[in-house]
Amino acid sequence: MDGALIRSLTPGVLTVLVRRGADFAAAEDAVQDALVEAVRGWPADPPRDPKGWLVTVAWRRFLDAARADTARRRREDRVEEEPAPGPAPDADDTLQLYFLCAHPSLTPSSAVALTLRAVGGLTTRQIARAYLVPEATMAQRISRAKRTVAGVRFDRPGDVATVLRVLYLVFNEGYSGDVDLAAEAIRLTRQLAASVDHPEVAGLLALMLLHHARRAARTAPDGSLVPLAEQDRGRWDTASIAEGVEILQAALARDRLGEFQAQAAIAALHADAPTAGETDWVQIVEWYDELARLTGNPVVRLNRAVAVGEADGPRAGLAALAGLDGALPRYAAVAAYLHERDGDVDTAARLYAEAAHKAPDLAERDHLTRQAARLNSRRREDR
Repeated sequence: MDGALIRSLTPGVLTVLVRRGADFAAAEDAVQDALVEAVRGWPADPPRDPKGWLVTVAWRRFLDAARADTARRRREDRVEEEPAPGPAPDADDTLQLYFLCAHPSLTPSSAVALTLRAVGGLTTRQIARAYLVPEATMAQRISRAKRTVAGVRFDRPGDVATVLRVLYLVFNEGYSGDVDLAAEAIRLTRQLAASVDHPEVAGLLALMLLHHARRAARTAPDGSLVPLAEQDRGRWDTASIAEGVEILQAALARDRLGEFQAQAAIAALHADAPTAGETDWVQIVEWYDELARLTGNPVVRLNRAVAVGEADGPRAGLAALAGLDGALPRYAAVAAYLHERDGDVDTAARLYAEAAHKAPDLAERDHLTRQAARLNSRRREDR
């Protein structure tokens, strides 16, 4: 039984049922029933047309459920008669499913969960483990999301920007439990890129590939974080870097710059440097200027301050930091780094400790705590 094949076919099958008149929740239930039958029967008798088989069985399950539910008889009268079994349409309507799962009425967390369930083909248990929440909690979240989009029809153009933000949220969850969400996000973004010709889709795919290429070098054997400047670049995935750069260059050539392309350009400059000392920080600052112009995001300006500090010295970096809100995420960590580079060890140690207290996860908290301890040890030695 080819699990990868099943996952790749599921979104298209679900979309066919919704186009035929099934509401999202009922269609998803019918597709799951068909998948159960596939698991039972395919190993002994695999179909010639897997997608057509799934569409036929799922549609029958939907009609059976509709007929059994007297409260839905009016809707049953509106659905078309069961099509004769045969090859499924070659058209890939998965893009519409992306738009449905990223519907603006959904919260970001619900949109992510529904995307992983409907487009990614993950089970509720897998999604719950990935997000470290009880399965019942995730089931409720997905059920609420399905109810929210139940009446949405595939008759309006979707918002690509919303879909991209959902996929970016999935990617940033990284890896936990038994599902590699970063790899899953790349797979889904590749699928989206094959369905829609949009430079920002390409930009997001390039960004994911370039960041993912550094994954093996980001942590030490003991699980502690390894900062970018200290990573073993020999462990970076050069094939993913080359692919990401190629995709990015093609997107930039279309002269329709967006935020994901700008972020990917910054990542490409880091990936292109043979050593940390050879990083082209001047160009990185220029790309952060573009990104700040595109987004107006204060976190972008925070990251820009680090780049300015590398390009023009820590005093310049601190000056760039001065106009920002100290409550920004990781503000204290950036300020600590720049103060340390400027030679103010006392202030840096205090800020590292403050940043550790505010860290969003254990690995980052441990890293920042170690930085504070390192500087406090140096202070004691200097006395």
